Amino acid sequence: MSTLRFHAVKESLKRVPLKINETQRRSEVFGTNVFNETAMRQYLTKDALASIMAAIEKGIKIDRLIADHIATGMKEWAISKGATHYTHWFQPLTGATAEKHDAFFETIGNGLAIEKFEGKQLVQQEPDASSFPNGGIRNTFEARGYTAWDPTSPAFIYGTTLCVPTVFVSYTGEALDYKTPLLRALNAVDSAAVAVCKYFDKNVRKVNASLGWEQEYFLIDLGLAISRPDIVLTGRTLLGHSPAKGQQLDDHYFGTIPTRAMAYMRDLENECMLLGIPVKTRHNEVAPNQFELAPIYEEANLAVDHNSLLMDVMQKVAKRHNFKVLMHEKPFAGVNGSGKHNNWSLSTDKGVNLLSPGKTPMSNLQFLTFFINTIKAVQSHEELLRAAIASASNDHRLGANEAPPAIISVFIGGQLTKVLKELETVTKGKLSPKEKTDLKLNVVGKIPEVILDNTDRNRTSPFAFTGNKFEFRAVGSTANCANPMTVLNTIVAKQLIDFKIEVDELIDKNAMKKDDAIFNVLREYIKTSKEILFEGNGYSDAWEKEAKKRGLSNNKTTPEALKVKISKASIELFDSLGVMNKVESEARYEIEMEEYSLHIQIESRVLGDIARNHVVPTAVRYQNILIENVTGLKAIYGEKFKRLAKEQLSLIEQISEHIEAINSLVTKMTDARKKCNAQVELQNKAEGYCNKVKPLFESIRFHCDKLELMIDDELWPLTKYRELLFTK
Repeated sequence: MSTLRFHAVKESLKRVPLKINETQRRSEVFGTNVFNETAMRQYLTKDALASIMAAIEKGIKIDRLIADHIATGMKEWAISKGATHYTHWFQPLTGATAEKHDAFFETIGNGLAIEKFEGKQLVQQEPDASSFPNGGIRNTFEARGYTAWDPTSPAFIYGTTLCVPTVFVSYTGEALDYKTPLLRALNAVDSAAVAVCKYFDKNVRKVNASLGWEQEYFLIDLGLAISRPDIVLTGRTLLGHSPAKGQQLDDHYFGTIPTRAMAYMRDLENECMLLGIPVKTRHNEVAPNQFELAPIYEEANLAVDHNSLLMDVMQKVAKRHNFKVLMHEKPFAGVNGSGKHNNWSLSTDKGVNLLSPGKTPMSNLQFLTFFINTIKAVQSHEELLRAAIASASNDHRLGANEAPPAIISVFIGGQLTKVLKELETVTKGKLSPKEKTDLKLNVVGKIPEVILDNTDRNRTSPFAFTGNKFEFRAVGSTANCANPMTVLNTIVAKQLIDFKIEVDELIDKNAMKKDDAIFNVLREYIKTSKEILFEGNGYSDAWEKEAKKRGLSNNKTTPEALKVKISKASIELFDSLGVMNKVESEARYEIEMEEYSLHIQIESRVLGDIARNHVVPTAVRYQNILIENVTGLKAIYGEKFKRLAKEQLSLIEQISEHIEAINSLVTKMTDARKKCNAQVELQNKAEGYCNKVKPLFESIRFHCDKLELMIDDELWPLTKYRELLFTK
């Protein structure tokens, strides 16, 4: 292994940046491999174009006959771009994307063949679904699952394949993917938000949720990554002593992008342009060899698809550059982990961002309505929002090195906190003309100035308002954005529905004017939502104690966090809005609990293998060298050898103690794993892995990392942190 390590280091030093050709403006190539409106106008009939645009903008179902015309046009466009195959591209509950390619090619007899792609092949397919996670929705021997075209997310060409974004459902109609519940949640928040918008603008017909994600990742030389079994099999390092220099000087953050990394980024961005992924920002992140890219915000469903596609493209492009992309939330101990900040807002079909202050008191009252209702939604469902970002990998990140803690809170800044305090004093019932005037001019009317001057930032806040959007910062870097976006849009939809019921009741029963009713309801929401607002340090022990007093959950592990998903209230919430029924909610809980156990199981097996088959043999080998040295000193110097070999003898003893501890702990871990595997209940199994198996990881690592410092560098088999993090 040490030979492999040094060979990998040697090869990494020979790497040269690939030459990237950029001959056209990005605006000219953007979306050229996407069946967007420009392509559709060229390849579709007028009726087919009108039908697909109605489906995108209004959700109107596409007629099967029209689907044939669309499929024909799509096929001709794809073939003109070099495509030979098509696939239904979907997002099963594995966390990755899935695809099965079929050729356009079809024989027609007499040795003849044609290219064929019909409406029925576009609209629906039946992939073999037996091996995808289903959470008990269907038996594994029943392979029937259906993919159905999602026209709101445009088809695209990747390589030589036409990819058609689809949903994935079971034979009985339950969702087996991330996209289906997301589309339902987006429909729910659209309906609820439009109803509230009509208080302010009767002409609003549609509200879209927008999403701008920020993808953090590590770039590691491919050879170095492959030399580490833990990186290959788990996506992170299970062992490794921190280097003398890490991120403590903050010299990597926003620094000059390394040349090889820059070539990779340019190549990746070129691919993104062709696929219509509007990436805009790139920079060094805090940890060595950590980077970030971010796009211009888009409609949430499309943004989720683009992020899922991007994660695939990142890995494929990385191979061309001899890189490995690590998206694990915490691939290296002691330095920052990686998140995927989800910047979320709501916008009307009139182009108004509902979370952006306006220039008039009326537009600001609309802003406050959606702003306060979002805070209230988070306050009412903070535990569910925590569950939405729960995973074995994100557990390592939350609460460490600038990442948000597991306690969900909302940060709005000092200026907006002051605004809410003033609104909290609104008189109950009808407002006097003077009070209403003072309120609108002196409080609501000044919000644009407040936002302009509000430069507060809190990097430890899980859910922060950042001027014209909320930033859900606790989402993990490997996550499919659909999961947190489904939950966030669902809880906001529910809150807006409740808000409208309360306002209408005050208008109808108490004969209040609209503005009076809105202020009255918002005042009560401010009072009941104060517990979720927090401006301070999310890492402090004081905040944990304060959060407990406030009644906020602090579910630090995934098994703890996921329990809320099958609570009666959660199941009723999703079911009442048509986002997920009871079967779908329970299935997702089972899938995520099983996935957690399997992740810890795999890491445990890999750790045991590396510790016993790589670290211990190397330690014994070095110990034998020391023993040989001591024996030689004794032969030459006799009794004097004890003084001369004092340090060697101490090392021999320390190495033996670490070897004994490693073997003992690995045996203990294996026994604990066997007990967990014997558990029938998923909850018991996951909790066993969490509380009995996982805690042994750090103990084993401690002894292995101590040996790394003792053993001759020439013998150490595992590529070290300094090589992984500082090889550019």
